[in-house]
Amino acid sequence: MKFFLFSMIGIFTFFVPITINGTSSIPLDHIVTYIQTTFAALVPYYALLIIILGAIYPFVNRLWNKDKVNIVLSLFKIIGVAVAAMLIFNFGPSWLFNANMGPFLFEKLVIPVGLLVPIGAVFLSLLVGYGLLEFIGVLLQPVMRPIWKTPGRSAIDAVASFVGSYSIGLLITNRVFKEGKYSVKEATIIATGFSTVSATFMIVVAKTLGIMEIWNTYFWVTLFVTFLVTAITVRIWPLNKISDEYFDGVGQPEQVIKKNRLKAAWSQAMETAERSPSLVKNIRMNLKDGLIMTMAILPSILSVGLFGLVLAEFTPFFDILGYIFYPFTWIMQVPEPMLAAKASAIEIAEMFLPALLVANAPLITKFVIATLSVSAILFFSALIPCILSTDIPVSIPKLIVIWIERTILTIIIVTPIAYLLL
Repeated sequence: MKFFLFSMIGIFTFFVPITINGTSSIPLDHIVTYIQTTFAALVPYYALLIIILGAIYPFVNRLWNKDKVNIVLSLFKIIGVAVAAMLIFNFGPSWLFNANMGPFLFEKLVIPVGLLVPIGAVFLSLLVGYGLLEFIGVLLQPVMRPIWKTPGRSAIDAVASFVGSYSIGLLITNRVFKEGKYSVKEATIIATGFSTVSATFMIVVAKTLGIMEIWNTYFWVTLFVTFLVTAITVRIWPLNKISDEYFDGVGQPEQVIKKNRLKAAWSQAMETAERSPSLVKNIRMNLKDGLIMTMAILPSILSVGLFGLVLAEFTPFFDILGYIFYPFTWIMQVPEPMLAAKASAIEIAEMFLPALLVANAPLITKFVIATLSVSAILFFSALIPCILSTDIPVSIPKLIVIWIERTILTIIIVTPIAYLLL
């Protein structure tokens, strides 16, 4: 009963799109939208409170000076408090209030993520706490391990990111990693290869670029390219050299099943459901994890994200960075190759910016950049701070190398597909 009832509620909340008021999305997204619209006046102050707590937290638990990355991120979190205060109480430099700067970050990222992670954490306790993870994990072992070098149970993370949110995917990854069910290498592969933006973000990109009439083509090509790129990157440096150690040195590696797969899947699911804590305790535990992660993410999204947007808007930094990708956009004959290269580079700041840059470009360029916005995965306005706020020990230089690899591979793979299909 626990396995079926709680897992079904979890599946319904994260994976079953329903239409409410003409909008089709997953129930979790509808809940967040309802809270956002019903309590529109209060939500910014909730976000400000979380940002303030997030800035204080590293100093309370004395982790702010653990290493250079933590020192820099802790300082950025303090800047995040100042930026949030300016945006909510309407004071500060005029450039901050440009529609594509502070307001964009606060309304499109900070508030939705600030609500999505803690609310998602509550339902996450139903999705991963009562045997579903183990059941699907055993069934998908023959697919996940040979192709992506991750356990079968990581399939849940991959699907949760695409239909829900990267923050939800990372919440699952971090929870399972801390339980010793993923090694450092597996958790890093999942965080950098599966935790992409959700289908709802993809719709925003498609609408901005005017390609909604080919939405199905765009969605399935992006899905295919993203996971193909991940299958390649797990076999090259730095991912192939990351440690196979477990969190706190203690691991529960997935048992490799050779026969009676369905029976073994059922047996492992029942064992987990039997050992699981009470519903109230499980929800409380997940809600606490969700709030701590939200506190870590929000100030970073606002400060690091704003820094990236300022670089994009007021400096030639991304024009110069674009030269890394220009040889590839030129060789693959992407129309307007220099523009496409700059759009590819600017993705590291914020995944939505490339779409703004190529809004008037030829269709092939728009399709390539729309796919790349999702497939490159890593960006500083949200996902990289999210990864750094987890317990997965991965450095910023390695994340940047993985981003460059993913960007180049995406350009090479998606351009011929675009010419073939469009």
